[in-house]
Order: sequence, then structure tokens, then C-alpha cells
Amino acid sequence: MTDPSYAELHCHSWFSLLDGASSVEQLVNRAVALNLPALAITDHDAVYGVPRFVRAAEAAGIRPIVGAELTTSSGHLTLLVENERGWGNLCALITRARHNAPKGEALLPAEELEGHTNGLIALSGCRKGPVVSALLRKDSQETWRAAQRLRDWFGQDHLYIELQHHLLLHDEALMHALAGLADALHLPVVATNNVHYATIEERRAADVMTCIRHGVTLDEAGRRLRLNAEYRLKSAAEMAERFSAYPAALAATMEIAERCRFELHSGVQDLPVFPVPDGQTATKYLRDLCVAGIFRRYGETSEAVLRQIEHELAVIDLAGLSNYFLILNDLIHFARGQGIRCQGRGSAANSLVAYLLDITPVDPLRHALLFERFLSAERQTTPDVDIDFDAARREEVIQYVYQRYGHAHAAMACTLVTYRARSALRDVGKALNLPPDAVAEAAKWLDTSDPQKLADSPDLQRALGSRWMSNRWAKLLDVCRQLDGAPRHLGIHNGGMVVTGPPLNERLPTEPATMPGRFVVQWDKDGLEDAGMVKIDILGLRMLSAISDAVEHVYALTGQSLDLGHLTHDDPAVYRMISAADTIGVFQVESRAQAQILPRLRPRCFNDVIISISLIRPGPVQGNMVHPYLRRRDKSEPITYLDSRLEPALSETLGVVLFQEQVLKVARDIAGFTPGQGELLRRALGSKRAEQELAALEHDFVEGAVRQGVPEATARQIYNQLRGFAGYSFPKSHAAAFAVLVYQSAWLRLYHPLPFYLGLLNNQPMGFWSPAVILGDAERRKIR
Repeated sequence: MTDPSYAELHCHSWFSLLDGASSVEQLVNRAVALNLPALAITDHDAVYGVPRFVRAAEAAGIRPIVGAELTTSSGHLTLLVENERGWGNLCALITRARHNAPKGEALLPAEELEGHTNGLIALSGCRKGPVVSALLRKDSQETWRAAQRLRDWFGQDHLYIELQHHLLLHDEALMHALAGLADALHLPVVATNNVHYATIEERRAADVMTCIRHGVTLDEAGRRLRLNAEYRLKSAAEMAERFSAYPAALAATMEIAERCRFELHSGVQDLPVFPVPDGQTATKYLRDLCVAGIFRRYGETSEAVLRQIEHELAVIDLAGLSNYFLILNDLIHFARGQGIRCQGRGSAANSLVAYLLDITPVDPLRHALLFERFLSAERQTTPDVDIDFDAARREEVIQYVYQRYGHAHAAMACTLVTYRARSALRDVGKALNLPPDAVAEAAKWLDTSDPQKLADSPDLQRALGSRWMSNRWAKLLDVCRQLDGAPRHLGIHNGGMVVTGPPLNERLPTEPATMPGRFVVQWDKDGLEDAGMVKIDILGLRMLSAISDAVEHVYALTGQSLDLGHLTHDDPAVYRMISAADTIGVFQVESRAQAQILPRLRPRCFNDVIISISLIRPGPVQGNMVHPYLRRRDKSEPITYLDSRLEPALSETLGVVLFQEQVLKVARDIAGFTPGQGELLRRALGSKRAEQELAALEHDFVEGAVRQGVPEATARQIYNQLRGFAGYSFPKSHAAAFAVLVYQSAWLRLYHPLPFYLGLLNNQPMGFWSPAVILGDAERRKIR
């Protein structure tokens, strides 16, 4: 095995959009295979992939070095983050470059580097860099000036002259000239390979991406393409051979790797500090708000409520989230004060604190929900609070956040629009200059992300005839496989906002969104979660708009002011209507699939509605949960349990594991897990964890069950049952929050049909049925 003596410090992943051809995981895996001790990812003017890269590198046991290749007015510059200050400066520089250019581009006035270089190590760049480009133009004076400016801005110890050798014309001469320049300026040299793909096999995909970026075919690309396959990740031995005349350049890579010790933050970012009364902490003020909420929600207090509040507040305080809940409370207070209908959903509905603050409409104690599905001491991850607002007025809420905290402190999360089978097929087909009609025909037959299924389709082969056998079709399939999952361009999250106390660009770069006046941060929701940054999900829901409209029409027609929040969810007439599947326009239970099961399910209470919502989902249908539950419901199949201790957790769903919260309860009752440990188990079972991790979890589960007196064979059966259903189960808390809207919309349909239909028609498109069907349903009920 080669002794590690080289670290790649200039490497592009596919987060250099339509330029790098490999994922960060592919690059890390290749670095491990080559025995490289460290790897830098330096994507173009972006840190989109940093959280994924850091996670992959740490899991693989190599040092992740964070950086970027910055586009400046004088050329490209490779910047590596040495410490916390350097990360803040890199974020600020990328932000300035992005906001100084059209969307999707970046350009930093070079002089703005001055004063923003602390904590950054600069490499002088590739052939597009300010130093090498001047050399190639044979402008010796500008070459000297460019290097001196960089030295003045970054300092003698933080600038390296970058040497590259890709077997191109003039490479040897360039290296010789650059080494001489470095010696004259008393600067060190460093070797990099300007990597754009992990292995030589990805070279074709890199070329195709270049064509897509420039809107040309491979035949037209010309010098836009790199001239050879030397831009792959290379071993220390390969680089040592290539740079044999410059051993110090290789040694410098290890020196820089040792200096770059920056680690991403984990835990909640520095949120704006919400103002609290004098002498109070955020946690104390939050407790006071919860106590006030007890009397508003319950009328009186109880030991169970107080005990749960203290438990939740302790976990919230430990996670540093008290201030976050105050910010959410303020947001809800603003919306309600403006008459904007809203309610939280998702795992947040497991929280009594969220219920008492009026963030969610579901009493978690009444519905036996588990707070640990939302937040636990064992699982230090960011909370997921989705808040739906009247879609017609959601923008008012977003603008309130901008006005309260400022554009420098608030931005939307981004989304990375990635290639899937059909989009890859179309773009790659154009780049390979395949006949458009043939590509369109192929797209019709492609219904999977595995292009091999396309290759094996006899129907397609008959449709395309001899054209199918061409070499370019084989290339098409190969490149489509490599592009599957690669990001194509940046989008904006539907409603996720990131808010910080210090300027946002000290923590994360921002760039313009397509919508005027909107900015996005350079991480998507997964990246934000990986880095421990919370977002506020301000989502639009048209059913809330329809309900708001209906309530206004009721007042206009009758003078009656409705307060739907005080409905008791126990009207038999409402449940008779739902059981008859007379539900066109009713939220979540109007589809054909719901119409088929409602007469069998015959909901008689609020919990039955929760179950109905949860059953007709892709997960439960694929997991074969629906029919066993219905058979047990109508007594055509007996209700059985592998162990009597399962009954408390599964009795409400007749022995079927339907809700995610039930996994936590089973783990508690069978294996003695705490609810927090149960949530860790649920998340692991529902993810693509390595087999050894799942084996360790199974051991802990079975061992705990045996201690509880459960036979080992039974414990393994229960674990396997959980493993089979965990990926399909649905959060009861989410369904319960939606069930509130089911009941409200059904109640309006039954007692105020004209305002209900007006609300639906005024907020199209929404729901399952077209306006024509809604009008037909109104006519059937003799409503004009």
C-alpha cells in the first residue's frame, strides 16, 4: 500500500452544476480506494454539497476539506477554509459573487477580496486563474502583478502557487514558469489535479454535462470539452510521477490538509433573540406562555398536563430551542392577528407545547401521541415544524418574516432539481444528437430510474428498429445511469425559511432566486438538517383558503360568525355523510380510493378519520396494511398479536402497525426502550442503514425483550415485523392535524353547502375533482 503523501485540494463534484460528473460520495469512495488521507471539494461558487461531503468523508475516515473555486473579475481562484473565520469569509464572498451576477452565475470584483481573506488559504488557480491566464497571454507584467495582488490580500503564508499537469501543450513550461515566479515572490507551490470526476469511466458523462450546459451537441462542442481524461482523481503515486521535479508541491498538499481544521457547526444556529420581558429567560417565558395556554385549551390544569409540559420544556431547553418556539409563536400570533387561517402539522403535533401555543390543533394527550417522535434527548436533530397557511395569504407571512428580521437575516431554503430517468434521457439525447422523435419515443417507454429496463424493452426496440442498435444509443443509456440523481439546477423550497441573528451570509451563502426580491441559501432541507440548522416551514394550503372563504360567505349570507376551532368533532351526522363516501370536496377523503374504503371503514369518531387518512397512502398500500386492517375491522379476520404486550400499542389499529408512533410504543413495551431510543430505532428501520447497523439494533432490541420476559424467537419475529412495516408507516400526528381539516370541511359541506362550494370553486385548482365535478355535485344536492 502506498504511503499517503498527497491530498487532492482542487476537486469538483456534480454540485459544480453541469460540470463535475461525480457525486461527493463517489469521490470520497475513490479517495479511500486510492488511500488519500484528505480530500477537498471546491465546487464553482457554491457549497451546495458540503454537508453531504462532510458526512461521507467522516464516515469513510478521511479528512474533509471545505472550499470553493471562486469566479472573480480577474479569474478563477481556489479557496480552502482553514478555520471558522475562513468559513464566514468564504460564505460572504460567494454571496457577493452570486448577487453581483445574473441568476445561476457568479462574478466577484477581485478587489473585494481585500479584507475578507482571514482564515482562507488561496491557491492561484487553474488555466482560468489570474496568474496562469496572464502567463498564457505572455503578459509577464500582469502575471507578476496578479501574483503580488493575491499575496497582498492573503498574506505570505496563505497563498500557494498552484501547479497542474494534464499532459496538455505548455504544461511543462507553465509549471517551470510558475515555480520560478513562486521562488521570486518567496511563495510556496502546491500540486493539484483540478478533478472533475472520480474515475475515467465518468469522463463521457462530464463531456455530456458540458454540452448540456452550453446547449450544444458533442459534435459541436469543440474546445469546450477537456482534451483528455486526465481530470480524474489520482493516487499519490500517479501525482508523484507527474510532479517528480517538484516534490515540494506534493508535500504542500499535506501541509495544507493539516492546516484546514474547520468543522461544520452542529446544533441550532444563532437564531434572532426573541425579546422577552425583563428578568426572564426564553425558557421561563415559554413556560409562562404554556401555562396560559393550559387555561385556554383545557379550562383547568392537571397533574398529567403539568408533568408533560415540564418534560417537553426540559428537552427543548437542552436542545437550545426555547427561542425557536418563541419565534414560531410570534409567527402564529401575527397570522391569527391578521385573520390568516393557519395550523401546524407533521411530527410537531406530538408536542403539547406546540398545542398550548396554538401552533398545532391536536391534543397529543387525548390522542396518545409521543413527544419523542418530534424531539428527544437521545436524538439531537433539528425539529420539523410544518405550518400550513391560507395559500392566498401565505405571502403576507413570508413578508412579515423579511420585515421583522431583514433580508440579511432571512432567506428561503433551496431545492436542487435532480436528474431522473426521463429528464436525463431528454438532455443526454440532445447532447448526443439523437433524433428527437426517437428520444421522445424512448421517453414514453421509460417508467423507471433504471435505464437498463429501457435497454431491455422489446417494444421499444421494435418501435425504433435499426436505430436502436446504434452506438450512440448505448452511450445514451450509459450516461443516463451516471446522471441519475445528479443536480441539474437550483430551485426554491416551497416554504422553508432560514432565519439567523447574525447576518446569514456569515453562516451560509445566499443567492438570488427566480422570484424577484427572494434569496435562497445554498443548502436544501437535507443539507440544513445535516448541519443542524433549523428552518421555518411556511407552507400554503388551498383547503385553508377554501375554508376561510366559506366562513366569510356564511357571515355574508347569514350574519353568523363561525369559530371552527371549537367544533367538538363528535357530530354523528358528519360521520354518516363520510361513511356514505358522500365526500366530494372534503379534504383528504374525496378520492376514489377513499370512496372505496369509507363504506367498509364506516368512521364513527375522530380517530377513525385519522385511520382513514393514514390507510390510503402509498406506504400502507405498498406495505399491504389496508386489507388486513379492513378485514379485521369487519370481523372477517381475527385480531391476533405475537405477544399480549403488543396489544396496548396496536389495539387502536387492530394489530396492524400503521402509525410511526406505534413503533416507539412497541419498542417501549417489548424491549424496554425509552421513547427517544424507540425513535432512533424507527428512523433507522425506515432508512437505508448499513446491515451491520441494523444487526446491532436487532441485538439491542432482542436483548431488551428477553430481559422483559419475551421469548427470543418471538422478539425476533416482532423486530422483523417492525422492520417490514417501519418504512411504510405514517405519522399519526400528521394525520390527526389533517383530520381536523377533514372534519371542518365535512361539517361545512353538511351544514353550509353553498358557502362550502363557493370556497372550493374560488380556490381552484385543488383537491381530487375538477370544477365541473364539484358543480355537478352541488346540482345533485339542489344547490344553486
